[in-house]
Amino acid sequence: MAMPMDQEIAQLDADASVEAVLRDELAQGDALIGTIAPILRHLLANDEHSVFSDEIISRVRGMMADVARQILTELAVAGGNPDERDHSPDQIAALVEGLVGHGAFLAHVHALALEWQLTERMQARLALDPVLSPLLQALIASSEAPVASSAMALLASQARFATSQRRMQLPLSELPGDLLHVALLTLRGHAGDDAAGQTAATSAEQAIRARFDESRSRLGLISRIVTGMGGGATVALAITHAGVGIFLSALTLASGQDRDMAVLATNEGQLARLALALRASGLKPQSIEEQFVSLHPEVALPAGFEQLGSDQAAALLARSASFPGG
Repeated sequence: MAMPMDQEIAQLDADASVEAVLRDELAQGDALIGTIAPILRHLLANDEHSVFSDEIISRVRGMMADVARQILTELAVAGGNPDERDHSPDQIAALVEGLVGHGAFLAHVHALALEWQLTERMQARLALDPVLSPLLQALIASSEAPVASSAMALLASQARFATSQRRMQLPLSELPGDLLHVALLTLRGHAGDDAAGQTAATSAEQAIRARFDESRSRLGLISRIVTGMGGGATVALAITHAGVGIFLSALTLASGQDRDMAVLATNEGQLARLALALRASGLKPQSIEEQFVSLHPEVALPAGFEQLGSDQAAALLARSASFPGG
């Protein structure tokens, strides 16, 4: 039966209203994202933690310093000084300054810190294991050997991620390929212009690249597992079932967002982005409400959200900020 004209008009008004609300909230989130990199750079340089939590700043600083130490160690080994492990604070600070200058690198390290903070929050509030989620447990028990093998590799990788985060470390092997390239450019810039320095830098870079395999990194393993689930990957969009890491990667793949942006979407101030990303991923409003109960139980979806189509959500996201690096 056709809908009466007055009901059609009311429906159109409701659709326009919720879209306007989400668009405005998304714009506010975009403005906030634009401030993240400058604020982080300022805080990392000045030890003033008034805007971001001490925990996040300390963790970002720790991971940056750890990357710098790894670079210095690789240079020392390549230069014929394999026992050189105690690097001067000035050398570490100089390398950190170079890394912080790359917005994408800084954004990624910040996202890892936020991901671990969310992981700990989910463990404390919902008893969600930070390493072995129900979905990963099911994948390990799969009768398909390749699936079970990949899941076991991810379990080990997730355990290493937890250990690294507790120690505020970031192995070079866990960087995405493009960000490893940033680290190697920083390495080369630190080596100096003399022949010996450049020779050591070239040797160190070759050694790092020879060991690097992005597909075996935690994020590479998660991406392969989620992609391999095909149409069944929808179950990975339930955070209490998938666990934080798998959930975030599944949200990235399903919504077309950058993963670091997907991490930011779970944070306060970005809730419109989270709702839109989940809707763009094809989740029904009821399932989205369930994720908000897990992540932000005090927040309700805007009135009329159920009328927003997944294509509308994707279009709103496409017009929004596309990268958190700044």
